[in-house]
Parts: sequence; C-alpha cells; structure tokens
Amino acid sequence: QVQLVESGGGLVQAGGSLRLSCTASGSIFRFNTMGWYRQAPGKQRELVARVFTAGGTTYADSVRGRFTISRDNAKNTIYLQMNDLKPEDTAVYYCNKVPTFAFEYWGQGTQVTVSS
Repeated sequence: QVQLVESGGGLVQAGGSLRLSCTASGSIFRFNTMGWYRQAPGKQRELVARVFTAGGTTYADSVRGRFTISRDNAKNTIYLQMNDLKPEDTAVYYCNKVPTFAFEYWGQGTQVTVSS
C-alpha cells in the first residue's frame, strides 16, 4: 500500500526554523530519489529539494543555503530542516519520489506559514 505521511509544519515568524518529516512506504522510498515539494496558493507545485538514494542532495535556488534535506533509509523517512524562513516559504509541503508523473499518489502535506 502506497503511503506518504508528512508532519512538522506550523506557524513561525520570519527568521525562524522548522523541521519537516515524511515517512513513506517502502515501495516508494527504497529505490527512489526522494524530494520535498511545495505548493503556495495560486501557484504550481514545485520541487525544492531532493536526496538521492546514496545521500547526495540538490536544492532549488530559492532555498539553497537555508534548507537541508536528509534521509534515513532504515526508517523510510526523509527530513527537511528549514532555517531562516521567509514569508515566501509559506506553502503546503509534500514529499514524494523524484520525478513524479501524472496521477501520482500524494499525501496530505503539511502547512508551513511564515509571518513577517
């Protein structure tokens, strides 16, 4: 059964930090690059960070230097440490494999709201 469960979002002031977690079913996690995506109101979902199975990482320009993605293969879990948050980081954050395709399963996401 496919499962993606995101947690850790919340309301934080600009400059603050949050740590997101996502536990995925083994069928998604084990052999895939995993990523954190976000969708702000009125905007398309975008990939902000990805972690390869061996641990290498890449980041969108907008978050590089502030966000850190990691994975724990033993727990089928990925994390996103978000520092120096900005109001433009406000969005619903989702995890999933990278890349995704049409009709892909998505979890419920976790809301991150950054106040100025």
